Amino acid sequence: MAPEPLMPTNTTVVLVDYAIGFANLLGSHDLTQHINNVVGLAKTAKWYESGLVVTNGESSKPSGPLYPELLEVLDGHPVIERAVDFNSFLDERFADAVRAEGRENLVIGGIATDGCVLQTVLGGLRAGYRVHVVVDASASLSAEAHNAAVQRMTQAGAVPVTWFSLAAEFQLDPKFHDAPHRMRLMQENVPAMAMGARSFLNALELGKKAAQTA
Repeated sequence: MAPEPLMPTNTTVVLVDYAIGFANLLGSHDLTQHINNVVGLAKTAKWYESGLVVTNGESSKPSGPLYPELLEVLDGHPVIERAVDFNSFLDERFADAVRAEGRENLVIGGIATDGCVLQTVLGGLRAGYRVHVVVDASASLSAEAHNAAVQRMTQAGAVPVTWFSLAAEFQLDPKFHDAPHRMRLMQENVPAMAMGARSFLNALELGKKAAQTA
């Protein structure tokens, strides 16, 4: 049986522990691209009005607060600070916040893939959610650690996704069919694809001019 599509009305995006103290330890992904993808995922949740739950460890710890680029997009959205390590669902405030969103699909991204992301994904599966892990907005100390964690989550029943594919799927919701969100995301966070679109439009314009002068 084919799964139902991910829509803003049935999906909660969960952002886990994007703390500044972890950023320079990541070795599985380029840091600049990683932050870009995290910001793109947060914009997707905000602009398409999906559920959104954000969590971090205690900001007083060495790991510190969330990425400033992420906080700018969140624009005051609540951040649940956990004393509990790894599985965010062991924190009642987090579990309550996810339940309060009332959506059966979770889309989870965070760091580290083989730590808090892995355990939170497993916690979500045990709680009965349909869980998706955003593989290009999660990262670990090494590519090996990241890939092994993704494989374990997939075998446990989680579905791997990428952040921009999520945005494309949200765009299929009739409410957002004509919204500029995906094009704006492309322009701001997928520059290579945006340049390709510009090249295509330029070719169309040149074709029109050639037809007019023929």
